[in-house]
Amino acid sequence: MSDRDLASPGSRRAAWLNSLFVDHALLRLGWRNWGVVESGRLYRSNHPMPWQLEQAVRRYGIRTVINLRGHREACGSDALGRQAAADLGLEHIDAPLESRGAPHRDRILRLAGIFARMEEPALIHCKSGADRTGLAAGLWLLLQGRPVEQALDQLSLRYGHVAAARTGILDAFFRTYAAFVKEKGPKPFLDWVRDDYSEDALRAEFRSTPWADRLVDGVLRRE
Repeated sequence: MSDRDLASPGSRRAAWLNSLFVDHALLRLGWRNWGVVESGRLYRSNHPMPWQLEQAVRRYGIRTVINLRGHREACGSDALGRQAAADLGLEHIDAPLESRGAPHRDRILRLAGIFARMEEPALIHCKSGADRTGLAAGLWLLLQGRPVEQALDQLSLRYGHVAAARTGILDAFFRTYAAFVKEKGPKPFLDWVRDDYSEDALRAEFRSTPWADRLVDGVLRRE
């Protein structure tokens, strides 16, 4: 399923059914999980419905949408979101991130490049707006020269992020950078990512808590 498949009423109906009941968009109708990373520049949310995206454009002047889920071929929410962005004249960018694994160096660097060139204001989203969106928001803040503490605030229970679960490896990523700076002295974040960050070491060191994993994976069924 893609935005090209939405020409007929039947295909649009199928996309809506898939979005609402397979991709759990029904649960997102009343839970926007909206957040302001920096007013007038960057906003965050769960996967927006078409009318929610239109509202964001009207209210906040959104010009760019960054999809942290990546292109999902059989996903109604993906197809509807792409079509809505095209109809609204927005730039739609796929920048997939992981929610339970050590962030990939190449994906971090690519996202940094997107942040540097994108038209603002921008909206970043994943499925629930809790984990990958928090990671991306924190990355953006670090690239603006903000402290790690502000980046970690984006990975908050307020957005549904559970640090004790496997998703907590995203918090550990930021804390690893903070520990490096404390020990070695100041170093620009992207230079640390290029020169010092080890995905393997982060994976080896991080441990989640079984009850939290059951909550996130079994009960909340996060992506």
